Amino acid sequence: MSLYRVRMELARSKDAPYGDASHAYVFVAPLDVEGHLDASSWKASKGRCVVERFTQGAVTQRGVLVHVGRGWHFDYDMSQRGDDQPLYKLDRHQIMQGEYLSVTEHDGVMRTFKVVSVSALPN
Repeated sequence: MSLYRVRMELARSKDAPYGDASHAYVFVAPLDVEGHLDASSWKASKGRCVVERFTQGAVTQRGVLVHVGRGWHFDYDMSQRGDDQPLYKLDRHQIMQGEYLSVTEHDGVMRTFKVVSVSALPN
């Protein structure tokens, strides 16, 4: 099992025609050789699977990557229900540079993010 650090930035959209590198997420996740999330490896390393949410270039929230059923979420407060940010069909997507992932943010809007880097973490 290998853990990877993934950075994704807001992709181009109507509201952000050039994208927005200051609106980003950086998270750690176990990926298989094809770039898919590995749920069984996540169980063994979930304490290391953290996320940071950036707004205007600064960290605004810290949390963890959580696997629930087939779904994946960013959770910022394990004691509070409803603060999760679901990732759209993350169980099916490859996580590799240049790919796009979608997150439903706290305002209820699903936004698309472009993966700009994926780097292996040391064991």
